[in-house]
Amino acid sequence: MATSVLAFLVVAAVATVLVYNGLVRLRNQTQTAWRQIDVQLKRCHDLVPNLVEAVKGAMAYERDTLERVVAARARATAAAGVAARADAENALSASLGRLFAVIENYPALKANENVLQFQEELTTTENQVAFARQHYNDMVMQYNTRQQLFPSNIVARYFGFAPAELFAAADSVHAVPAVDLSLPR
Repeated sequence: MATSVLAFLVVAAVATVLVYNGLVRLRNQTQTAWRQIDVQLKRCHDLVPNLVEAVKGAMAYERDTLERVVAARARATAAAGVAARADAENALSASLGRLFAVIENYPALKANENVLQFQEELTTTENQVAFARQHYNDMVMQYNTRQQLFPSNIVARYFGFAPAELFAAADSVHAVPAVDLSLPR
């Protein structure tokens, strides 16, 4: 009888250690995935002032657009936490989209090698951010799911593991664009 109780306690202790270690591993992978997003966002933030400087002289009439990009970048670099960072990054992406649309109206800028290079680098960085967000959200899903499954939920609650926050897209991303393919009359 004492042997079976001792065996049960040993099995329970080993199971607890394995569950705890699994939760720690997932938490660390989630934090590493967040750091990858942070690296890509830092790269994007570093490119924005260069793009603004490259187009500033030719876009004197579009000063408002440039100021919005600069302000959005400032908010994005200062944002803390996943939700605040996601909102700020979505605003920065939107303001950069407006800037790119304005650039299309300036033939000299469209042909400028520096502007084209910065546009390409920002587009590439945005793609890398998207992949990093997807990886982060996958890790968050695994981490949060593990915390909700039995017996991991008991270990997670006892040792104070907190759920991680998903990096959500802006509401505007979910809007269905209107497309009108009718011929002009």
